[in-house]
Amino acid sequence: MVLHSDAAHVFAALGDSTRLELLARLQDGQSHAIVELTEGTGLSRQAISKHLLVLEIAGLVLSEKVGRESRYVLHRPGFDQAKHYLELASQQWDDALARLKQYVEPNNH
Repeated sequence: MVLHSDAAHVFAALGDSTRLELLARLQDGQSHAIVELTEGTGLSRQAISKHLLVLEIAGLVLSEKVGRESRYVLHRPGFDQAKHYLELASQQWDDALARLKQYVEPNNH
């Protein structure tokens, strides 16, 4: 199976615990400022900004300027690439297991 480059960006972005925590904080559907998202992380705003940029490039969050402040919101359609890829992979495994079962148990069609 060929991994589409957009899905690869999503999985790479999801492969970091800080970014997963940021996504969890954004699940309320509200837009959040970097200062809010930084609270309690032990990281600088600059570090959080870098993580948010990775998430934005992957299509998982959207940013908007409100005055001098950048605000971030979860972008649910961005998760569709990963979901689609996982569904394809799951179907391929199901098909492979069904073929194996037919081979191992030829009398059980």
